[in-house]
Amino acid sequence: MAHVFALGSNGSGQLGIGHKEDVSVPKQVMFHQDAAPDSVSKIAAGGNHTLLLTGSGDLYWSGDADSGACGKVTAQQKAAPPQFHKVALADEHAAIPEPFKVGIVAATWEASIVTKLDEQGKSTSVYSFGVGLKGELGQGELIVRVPGAAKITNFPPPHTEVVDLAACMGHVVAVLSNGDVYGWGNGRKGQLGAPEAIIHTPRKIEGVDFKVSRAVCGRDFTVLVGELSNGKVLFLGADKWGITSSIPATAETWRDIGAGWGSVYALGEDGKLVSWGRNDHGQKAPPNLPPMSQIGIGSEHVVALDKAGDVLTWGWGEHGNCGPLVENGDVKGRWNVIASAANLPPGTAIASIGAGCATSWIVINNVPS
Repeated sequence: MAHVFALGSNGSGQLGIGHKEDVSVPKQVMFHQDAAPDSVSKIAAGGNHTLLLTGSGDLYWSGDADSGACGKVTAQQKAAPPQFHKVALADEHAAIPEPFKVGIVAATWEASIVTKLDEQGKSTSVYSFGVGLKGELGQGELIVRVPGAAKITNFPPPHTEVVDLAACMGHVVAVLSNGDVYGWGNGRKGQLGAPEAIIHTPRKIEGVDFKVSRAVCGRDFTVLVGELSNGKVLFLGADKWGITSSIPATAETWRDIGAGWGSVYALGEDGKLVSWGRNDHGQKAPPNLPPMSQIGIGSEHVVALDKAGDVLTWGWGEHGNCGPLVENGDVKGRWNVIASAANLPPGTAIASIGAGCATSWIVINNVPS
């Protein structure tokens, strides 16, 4: 069983801890009828909603459901204390809506995007729900609100599947199995390639001279990373924080990559974390970090699991998402330890971490005896 703990911004109940007050120490999240999942494979967070994806393809939500970004919600769910409920996922426009399992999940400020697993367990269709005033839903120019999961038509192209989904406040990027990459939403800063525009349906990002395997999105930019065989890196969009002049051209030794609103982070195979971009709240990796095994990048803060089993966090922490020890709302040039494997009950271990819009997440699993 997965035990999920959260801290940080909670004005809409997006932490799922039974109330709507910010917290600066980890609190265990609640699941409706105590139906906690066996595992959590991905945490995706919008401005005021959170999505938890399980290893078996089930999706859970907590937070502001008014936009539709949590799917169709009952009056009883809205009236209940903030907690995680299973998202009612079925094709909104199907003649006979049938529940489906999710492969990949991402979130913009007020929308959610998921892939549907087909009979072979591949992500061969994409659905969106919520509000997207600048094309974030990918449903066409006239559709800006979808209350339940609606399929994005004619995407991905035949004989391809989606292997990665990335999103930030207002744009979405999908990486396909053939190495092509598509995007939709707000592309006015070039974060979705040329020409710069608002893109209402998936559009291929042209001019990429390598097969893409990963993508991450910042507020006004996108970073594309090639397969290990080529390891190329391409930055698209607004470069207000000088990322393009400092980010390397290859990613051959990167194990993972993440992006905040104005920063990019790369975790090396050796556990070293390097970063580029905005640092006015201490967002970039502080000096003398221990070797890391996992990273979770929030809007303006970082959560990281080091190889010794400590969960570290730094950056903008005004809502408690970096723990209680902050100076003027920030954790600059250093880090806080918000959880440690050394303090866990016997038979449990920190499985993963995550970060959202001023929210931090820790997933603890039971260890088989």
